[in-house]
Amino acid sequence: MDTIFKPIEILTEWLLISLFKLNPESHLTEAINFFIYDTVKIFTLLAVIIFTVAIIRSFFSPQKIRAILSHRYSIVNNILAGLFGMVTPFCTCSAIPLFVGFVQAGVPLGATFSFLVASPMINEVAIVLLLGLFGWKIMLLYILSGLLISVISGFAIGKLKMEAQLEKFVFEETKLNFSRNRRSWLERVNYAKKYTLGMIKKVWLYVILGIALGAVIHGFVPADFLATYASADKWYAVPLATLIGIPLYANAAGVVPLVSALTEKGVAMGTVLAFMMAVTGLSLPEFMILKRVMKTKLILTFALIVGIGIMITGYLFNFVLR
Repeated sequence: MDTIFKPIEILTEWLLISLFKLNPESHLTEAINFFIYDTVKIFTLLAVIIFTVAIIRSFFSPQKIRAILSHRYSIVNNILAGLFGMVTPFCTCSAIPLFVGFVQAGVPLGATFSFLVASPMINEVAIVLLLGLFGWKIMLLYILSGLLISVISGFAIGKLKMEAQLEKFVFEETKLNFSRNRRSWLERVNYAKKYTLGMIKKVWLYVILGIALGAVIHGFVPADFLATYASADKWYAVPLATLIGIPLYANAAGVVPLVSALTEKGVAMGTVLAFMMAVTGLSLPEFMILKRVMKTKLILTFALIVGIGIMITGYLFNFVLR
């Protein structure tokens, strides 16, 4: 995925270094570079994913989607949604439009959260990289722990009955009759364009704010900060790694090389994986977009439940692999 945006990265570096004569080694240059690159990348992905989801929605009725993910036993819904999230190559920000689509289709809230957690956290590219770098045991533990976190998190949120914490516009969109298969392609495309523009207008400011803060963290926090303060012998290493990972933004595949570097510096595997899961499953840009979709209480509940799950997984990995 990053290869597609490589020209943007090259152009940004040329503008900052060659045209504006900024020091390529400075923290400011690194932060600005991160901000421009990720802004273009995230908004492009958002537009493409929202448009694609809208087109797909035009072929499927809410009743069909609801039937698949509305089993009489709620835990089954969470497992199915988590498994679906595993095979969808979305980052946190681009998974949110599907999350909204599930809610609008009447899928139980707990199942939608299981998808929202699993989709960015369990990445097929990261699975391959972990297999090559650390072997099948680490890879399998990563998959199972990510799926377990998504299922338990979604199940817990479903039991809390927090549908009232979603913003009203999420439910208002269900009034659109997008499921009639007799629509022409022109009608479907026009609907998708309108829906995409409407969604981006609702979330663009939150995306910008999230990327800006992530750029500051990325540019001014030393790369070896985690290795310095989260060594294996420190009890607070896992919570610290989780908290450090939240302001950053990257997909799982992009974090794996850093995982390898940190383990080489002596950071315990559980601590490193907790960091990776926090980056991909609890990213700040995700929270900024979710702020437009749901109320603060639900966001904090989501972050707390998933964060606890990630930390438990980190401690478990450190215990098993020590």
